[in-house]
Amino acid sequence: MVFSTTIFLFGFLPAVILSYYGQQLLSPKKLRNFVLLFFSYLFYLYGAAGFLLILILSTLADYVLGLLIGRKARYKRFWLSLSLLLNLGLLAYFKYANFFVVELNNFLLELKFFPIEWSEVVLPIGISFFTFQKLSYIIDVYRGKSRALVNVIDFALYIAMFPQLIAGPIVRFSYIRRQLKERRESWNNFYNGTLRFCWGLLKKVVIASSCAQITDVIFGLNFELLDTKVAWLGAIAYTLQIYFDFSAYSDMAIGMGMMFGFTFPENFNRPYSAISITDFWRRWHITLSRWFRDYLYIPLGGNRCTTSRTCLNMAIVCILCGLWHGANWTFLIWGIYHGAFLIIERITGLREVSPERSKILRRFITLLIVIIGWVLFRSENIARAIEFLGAMFTPTDLPISYELSLSLNYRNLLILMMALPVFFLPGDFSLIKILINKKDPVPLLAGALMILLALPYCAALIVGGASSPFIYYRF
Repeated sequence: MVFSTTIFLFGFLPAVILSYYGQQLLSPKKLRNFVLLFFSYLFYLYGAAGFLLILILSTLADYVLGLLIGRKARYKRFWLSLSLLLNLGLLAYFKYANFFVVELNNFLLELKFFPIEWSEVVLPIGISFFTFQKLSYIIDVYRGKSRALVNVIDFALYIAMFPQLIAGPIVRFSYIRRQLKERRESWNNFYNGTLRFCWGLLKKVVIASSCAQITDVIFGLNFELLDTKVAWLGAIAYTLQIYFDFSAYSDMAIGMGMMFGFTFPENFNRPYSAISITDFWRRWHITLSRWFRDYLYIPLGGNRCTTSRTCLNMAIVCILCGLWHGANWTFLIWGIYHGAFLIIERITGLREVSPERSKILRRFITLLIVIIGWVLFRSENIARAIEFLGAMFTPTDLPISYELSLSLNYRNLLILMMALPVFFLPGDFSLIKILINKKDPVPLLAGALMILLALPYCAALIVGGASSPFIYYRF
């Protein structure tokens, strides 16, 4: 189930809200986690019915292993290893088995051998995200940073909470543990959550979906129809699409969390205002960056080692980050590409330069590097990425194809122009924070209007089939 669908907006979400607050009239706070867990499993059942049992069984396994780690200090390393093997094994099988079999079969065909017979494995939605949440729980319990949860409902809700189950943000157990028991719902939080949800819905349905129409056509064009201006338009459109799409999901997840009394961590902070690639990764998909930092980079030695070892640690993290995004050579190369710039910045000291020094130039260069990286990320394969990048940097001028002209309508072009300021706004600017400010009547009125006007408008677009699936929905 996707947030930007009619069944979610007009069926599922109202049912959750009514059930959640309705039960509190009968038994305040006693069943609220059970209600959310029930609807979270229903949410997953609708989108991935065949994998719900895997989610439940793996959750129960980690619940038991967490208790064993907390109580059996003598064998806790064994229980930790068992959990890592279970979670990473499932992730590797579902996410990478198809890729490795295809590559192996291609190799066997080159050697004139018969290929392996293989039935394609379907990827469970959200497995990359809930796997990392389970690992953060197990590792924190092992390190003694958190005590194992005794209440299985609370633990299962932490893993499967529907607002952030599919595409994050990745919520660390230590961040949310207390909220599972002691959170307080309020009208103020509910209003702010509704506003944040509507803001995300507007970004997704209006901006990201319009950019997607342009992006999909351009990246689907034959190489003979791809010239410099069209290639750059496609790269910029996708750069806008992936930001507004993914940040929209995070906004909607954070907003729904607020509706039920939760505070989820922020996942984006003006990434296109970054002055370096290091700064970019402090602003883009923040919860993933911090997960890799705390659970992989620092245990490897972090920056406490020699320069060469530190660079190796960074390379390992970036390679695994690329692979985390998917089983495709393009994701691996994208991770290596970003890792190379992170290493260069560390060796040269560019990451330490004062942000006021050559700020405009540094923002431009960083944005250019990021845009090129998104071409690698979006392309179907390496050969296509090379063709696309070649078209961007080899001056050519061809007529616009008929198919592209249909997507370049006035509405899409206007929305694209309205999205472009995200490249130029100050790094600390946040419109949603301005709207949530209730001390000033203007933002308060603007927020109320956005709920009253944007929600029906987005709903009308969704009914008309204007919304596209979330990009990170398939990760």
